[in-house]
Amino acid sequence: MEFVRTSPTFRRRRLARRIRRLREGAGFTQEQAAASLDMSTSALSRKETGEVATSVHEVRSMMDLYDAYDPGLVDLARSARAKPWWHAYGIGDRGYYTLEEEADSVREWQLGVVPGMFQTDEYARELFVGGDSVLPERIAAVTAARMRRKDRLSDMTFEAIIEESVLRRPIGGAGVMRRQLRQLEELAQLDTVTIRVLPTGSGISFGLEGSFVLLSYPDPDDSDVLYLEHASGSTHIENPVSVQRATLTFERLRAAALSCADSLARIRELAEAEHGSHGSQLA
Repeated sequence: MEFVRTSPTFRRRRLARRIRRLREGAGFTQEQAAASLDMSTSALSRKETGEVATSVHEVRSMMDLYDAYDPGLVDLARSARAKPWWHAYGIGDRGYYTLEEEADSVREWQLGVVPGMFQTDEYARELFVGGDSVLPERIAAVTAARMRRKDRLSDMTFEAIIEESVLRRPIGGAGVMRRQLRQLEELAQLDTVTIRVLPTGSGISFGLEGSFVLLSYPDPDDSDVLYLEHASGSTHIENPVSVQRATLTFERLRAAALSCADSLARIRELAEAEHGSHGSQLA
């Protein structure tokens, strides 16, 4: 599935933490603050947990009440309510994009397909056409949005470990796969990107339950997120024990995978070799 229902966006949650700290720093209880702000205690509580958005006007009122002015808080309130870029593609904000947009580090283990951030438009389109998660009339927009995500590679780090069978699977045919492998070659040479290939014959007995993504954030108050896709949809997990277990699995997979240089050589080798069950030449 392309999307996942998530909790409030990280910007809204960050705003919620800051207005709560502002209140606590001023020595107000929620009841006292809510009465002075002319709102119910439950309404203020929902704003301080990020369940509902806090407007710029409300933020200004809070700063006046707490006698603490923070211009950055006003900017955060504006950005938390602004529609993100993917709305222009008809994509709601309850998706993986919400998780990825705020991340400064992504680690992905893939058993099935090339990571979405690395896909060519034709490879992505073939996946959407062959799947059932996107309506036919939405495929062009969703594919374009996926291509837009590559812009993030300039301001985040992305480490991917890809099982070799993914690179041998001729999605869309030989030509589509050859161009996909060539793009992986190019991306692997970016300073912000690390790609490792796990050889098919590695004999590992861990990480086989399925692909997963680990996302980390620049704000230390934002916990790491474990993102999973499955047959009936997708979900994200912030439970520290689950995240740590996935992190250890990723580290073991990294140790079992080829080095970056050897991975790049393997990708080149596959791009130049015969590809597909019929031995079609990648030309």
